[in-house]
Amino acid sequence: MSRRVHRMIGIISDTHDNVPNILKAVEIFKKNNVEFVIHCGDVISPSSVKLFAGAKMTFVFGNCDGDRILIEEKCKEIGGEHYGSIMELKHKGKTIGVVHGENILINDKMLNKGFDYFIHGHTHVPEDKKAGKTRVLCPGGHYLGDPDEYQKIIILNVEND
Repeated sequence: MSRRVHRMIGIISDTHDNVPNILKAVEIFKKNNVEFVIHCGDVISPSSVKLFAGAKMTFVFGNCDGDRILIEEKCKEIGGEHYGSIMELKHKGKTIGVVHGENILINDKMLNKGFDYFIHGHTHVPEDKKAGKTRVLCPGGHYLGDPDEYQKIIILNVEND
């Protein structure tokens, strides 16, 4: 009898050059065999992107990201994919919309599209709620001043949700 391994999605946001937290998160994502990781923006420095090497990364921009052209280049160097400001994808039959979250009008438009998941960052406050049929997720933030209870990541199993 074979055992089925569920492949997860990792979610992180607002890492703000917090090297120890980035390295810890990448290690957790690897240990949990995530299929890919969504970064909801605010990597900040292009040099921080290399810290995500070894995980299959997807990114959107945050309002505090620095040299955006260089961030996109660094994403390519680690085999990652950058979606600009808005990511829309389908995974295992589920629709996923991702933005950083600083623009309330874009947030509302994305939420009204009826995604299965709407994922954002920006607030640095972890969130997991339903808005109609959409599950709204925010992993929290890793800014050095954020309280420990806000410094979270999400490992999401869309097959069991």
